[in-house]
Amino acid sequence: MLQAICEAKHSIALASYIFEGKGIGALFVDTLAQARSRGVSVKVLIDDAYARLSNSDAFGALRLHGIDVALFNPPVIPARLHGLHLRNHRKLLIVDGYRGFTGGMNIHRPYWCPKAPESAFRDLHLEVSGPVVGQMRETFERDWYDSKEVELDEGFWAGKSGSPITDGVSLARGVESGPDETLDRMRWIFIGAINAAQKKISIRTPYLLPDQPTIAALGAAALRGVRVEIVVPQNSDHLFVQWASKAHYWQIIEHGVCIYERPGPFDHGKLMIIDDAWVCVGSANWDARSLRLNFEFNLEIYDRRLALELGDDFARIRSASKKVRPTDLSDMPYFVKLRNGFARLFSPIL
Repeated sequence: MLQAICEAKHSIALASYIFEGKGIGALFVDTLAQARSRGVSVKVLIDDAYARLSNSDAFGALRLHGIDVALFNPPVIPARLHGLHLRNHRKLLIVDGYRGFTGGMNIHRPYWCPKAPESAFRDLHLEVSGPVVGQMRETFERDWYDSKEVELDEGFWAGKSGSPITDGVSLARGVESGPDETLDRMRWIFIGAINAAQKKISIRTPYLLPDQPTIAALGAAALRGVRVEIVVPQNSDHLFVQWASKAHYWQIIEHGVCIYERPGPFDHGKLMIIDDAWVCVGSANWDARSLRLNFEFNLEIYDRRLALELGDDFARIRSASKKVRPTDLSDMPYFVKLRNGFARLFSPIL
């Protein structure tokens, strides 16, 4: 991503839920400032909830460098206090209108530990080109207009050279979802993919808090003979969310779905593979916040080669993870079950 920013000729559009101003974030700020100084048009969008609750966000540093930066959905207390729950969780970088990056990675120090790389967060991010970048552009344009009431025209993306978007080699589609006219779209994609699976479903998610229809779809797939495997991190960055997630485990595994807990540094990757043919990757987690409250962006890709490559990586991760067994849940101390059950009550907003 830094290399792409260095190579930008006309424009850079960057949206990130977390954009920290220290560590790797400081390097991003400096690289964006250098791009602006050589005449590149730079737009940066940061979610307001993170910026408001953090004392190390990059908003101030970006403004000091003269970069055009906006906060998404700042609430006006008390009229829009509910806006704190409506977060822009998308991660988009579009360079010169045709080079795109998206996935789960934030611009945040835990992802970048040059002195101890083995301790860095794990994640999954893609670089893409082709028509799907046009869908990323449209998503950024709408978010930018909602935040600043300024429209971005074709000249911003392509400069004077015209748009160089060309056909890609895979069938792909950008899936935009949020608490607006796209409400429930990501949830429909997930459940539709589960229902279409014939042999295998592989899911990697940092937070596993599915609602009852999604749990039913996973269970029904397992009952009809589909191998359903879910990998979650053993060590979460949010303990309360992990407790609530564990309270859901018994409902998920009772019909044959397998859950594996990955040891080591926190795994923030979001991935779904169906029958080694269809891939979904992006910013959305398997929880109510991502599927109902957040603004998200995923890519669904029909590409057997990519699905097999990511499937091999998933198998490697699964083999190094610990399978959750029914006895693991039944043998939990009573106070742990009570704690997890209490945390589960807050699942709709976690």
